[in-house]
Amino acid sequence: MHESVSDAADRIKRLEVQGARNVAITAIKAIEAGAKRSKSNEKQRFLEELTDAKTVLFASRETEPLMRNAIRHIVHAVETSEEESVRELVEVVSRVSSQFLESLERSKEKIAAVGSKRVSNGSKVLTHCHSSTVTNMLLRAKQEGKSFKVVCTESRPVFQGRITAKEMLDAGIETTLIVDSAAITSEGNVINKIGTSMVALAAKEARTPFYVVSELLKFDPLTIHGDYETIEERSPQEVWKDAPSGLNIRNPAFDVTRREFIHGIICEEGIVSPHSISELISRKYPWIFEVI
Repeated sequence: MHESVSDAADRIKRLEVQGARNVAITAIKAIEAGAKRSKSNEKQRFLEELTDAKTVLFASRETEPLMRNAIRHIVHAVETSEEESVRELVEVVSRVSSQFLESLERSKEKIAAVGSKRVSNGSKVLTHCHSSTVTNMLLRAKQEGKSFKVVCTESRPVFQGRITAKEMLDAGIETTLIVDSAAITSEGNVINKIGTSMVALAAKEARTPFYVVSELLKFDPLTIHGDYETIEERSPQEVWKDAPSGLNIRNPAFDVTRREFIHGIICEEGIVSPHSISELISRKYPWIFEVI
């Protein structure tokens, strides 16, 4: 199982795969491909391979709760399966993987339907970083005949905002790129691309609604027990390749936006208050709390 998983992990780590949804899909497909190539002849050994794959993929991107929840769900399904045959367990992996991917697709469309209602004619939408869920929502609003403009931040140092800008332009949406000045926790805080908290703070000061567009499956269950979401620190080379000797550079990829600054979380269940996120998760996806 190691080859397909390690290749996927490397691509995720090198940022060849970007966006929480794409990272999760890549990881799921790697797990499924690895399972099909497994040489294990007993359930325990097969589970050990899955656990090793989980460890490798978890380490590839620290701040990706959607990916972690997907892998946890697959491993949990195998652990609790009554099947003992590895061949049958491989089918369990394939079935659960397909179901998870279908669930992701359904949630994306539900979010688009809910979120597009918040985009009105003549409005101007500011985006930070890149999210396929967000762009899908905006494309839905465009398809509904709404006329609006989008302003994208560059999202340095890797310029993910340029991806958003290109997608908006391809859709015929008037788009402006500006320079810069990042998971949901149990408290309703949001981990997103570095700089998000400043945008949220500015929005609150300007009395402008600040929304988070996210699948509920990006919820991190570990925060229920008091753990903090790990903030990925990337290479200083991304910030300044030829920096002066002796200069210390820190490159956190994400920051924390507190729930007080969030007007609402647009998700597959509608627009919800960040204060009620734990209760909603426990009703919608109770298995998340069982697979930590």
